[in-house]
Amino acid sequence: MVQALRRATAADLPAIERIVEAAYTPYVTRIGRKPGPMLDDYTALVRAGHLFVIALDSDIQGILVLIPQDDAMLLDNIAVAPAAQGQGLGRRLLQIAERRAREAAYRRIRLYTNEAMTENIALYTRCGYAETHRAEERGLRRVYMEKDLA
Repeated sequence: MVQALRRATAADLPAIERIVEAAYTPYVTRIGRKPGPMLDDYTALVRAGHLFVIALDSDIQGILVLIPQDDAMLLDNIAVAPAAQGQGLGRRLLQIAERRAREAAYRRIRLYTNEAMTENIALYTRCGYAETHRAEERGLRRVYMEKDLA
């Protein structure tokens, strides 16, 4: 049974790190290095209150990182444990992110993904996100996307 999204705590860090590792490891070969989310400081994100978790049957199966910016909410990361993939949890986290952005009075939500993660780009496009630009940052080739929430 899916539980409500809640703010992550320090006690959740081992589960968060396992999910990130499992969700992003398949991309290492495709990208040629670890994707950005595998390099993030999850302890700092938890402390800042930007990281949320969602559980299935009391086990954390997904994470969501939202970072408020001046003009838009940044959807910094969605990751779902491989065992829970294909059940709509990622799409549900995406909808929650959009709802939280609206509740915080943002008119736009932004995200970026690696250009080699073509299935993510396709999913975001199907969900109403439009590519705004591409850039190379920290050695990673990123595709920036945005959705109008108005």
